[in-house]
Amino acid sequence: MKLLLRNGTVYQAEGSVRQDLLIEGNKVFIADNKIEKRFLKVIQCDNFFIVPGLVDVHVHFREPGQEYKETIRTGSMAAARGGYTTVCTMPNVTPSPTDARTLGVQLEAIRKDALINIIPYGRITDGDSLSDMEEMAGRAVSFSDDGHGVQSEELMRQGMIKAHQLGKIITAHCENESWPAADPRSEYTEAARDLRLAAETGCALHICHVSSSVTVALVREAKKRGVDVTCETAPHYLVLADRDASDEGKYKMNPPLRKPADRQALIEGIKDGTIDMIATDHAPHSRAEKNGTAGKILNGITGLETAFPVLYTRLVETGIISLAKLAELMSTAPAERFGLEGGHIYDGGPADLSVWRAGQRYQIDTSDFLSMGRSTPFEGMEVHAENIMTISGGKTVWEKAADVWEKTADGRRKTGACGKKTGGNENER
Repeated sequence: MKLLLRNGTVYQAEGSVRQDLLIEGNKVFIADNKIEKRFLKVIQCDNFFIVPGLVDVHVHFREPGQEYKETIRTGSMAAARGGYTTVCTMPNVTPSPTDARTLGVQLEAIRKDALINIIPYGRITDGDSLSDMEEMAGRAVSFSDDGHGVQSEELMRQGMIKAHQLGKIITAHCENESWPAADPRSEYTEAARDLRLAAETGCALHICHVSSSVTVALVREAKKRGVDVTCETAPHYLVLADRDASDEGKYKMNPPLRKPADRQALIEGIKDGTIDMIATDHAPHSRAEKNGTAGKILNGITGLETAFPVLYTRLVETGIISLAKLAELMSTAPAERFGLEGGHIYDGGPADLSVWRAGQRYQIDTSDFLSMGRSTPFEGMEVHAENIMTISGGKTVWEKAADVWEKTADGRRKTGACGKKTGGNENER
């Protein structure tokens, strides 16, 4: 059945426009008055805004190997609810993807259970040598060693040379283990090394979860020199600082929250284009792992269901950036950098988008999450944007069960027609 989203405000990196969007098959079309009304479902979007499907190039879905934390199914449910239509999964799974066979295990789980587009990373290294990057190049979005930065400069150099030959990006977790994570040198010393190696090898480099003002400055200068580098930060680094944290699991992440001056440098970085995109680093753990009853508290928080509402409330409503800029940071820029479908809404393009209701005030409630992870520093925060619908590949993968009116082609109105399309919550309680 065709779906018409009527009179919504469509936001993209270029700005906004009022449009009627027709979803037919897996494509979206700019609608006109000549469209065939037969078998047409119409949703009035006068009070809604529409953005291209969000793209997150840094998530952890834990499957295969740690399904008690998150699965492909629950991770994609959470992503759909958060407005995401494409995510890229980091390689800290078991088996870790170091060749075509091990990557294939994850790809099969994705094929069976994904509700949205999920593209995995391959690892850069396999022990003390390179992984079989050539075998994985056609199916991996990029190469990254997650959980630990590549400590060996020579091994990173070899990885960059190989990635450059394959036309792939190296995605770097800059975590120099000579320094504790709380010391920003753990981030920026390795960032400086990787920027130097990228300039030397010609490799395209992407730096994960930038948190330090020094790293922002290093990336800014590297771009001026012509280094092929992009970088991301995460919502929690843009909204919170170390003084906001307590000694609880929901504030434990790597890198940790840093000083207010670092937070301000990150904001300036997204405003001037030094920081290209925002990724969640969605990293769910079990309740026991986050409250310390399973031993030490593990680093990592959930983020897919909270990212857009939090950033809309704290950055857009406060006038720090525009909604069009947020769409660029969370959709257009990551799609373009990593060569992914989506990131734009255009006539005949992929039907990947999300529909939002602005001004809808509610508190973030982790008991309502679709992710199996419940640990977020944004628990209880009031936010002012609610996802009404996510469409991925022309399919409605999330639809809010709420007072959303729809009108059929013959003019009749009815309510209560919307419902969650992603299934039940498989979380532990």
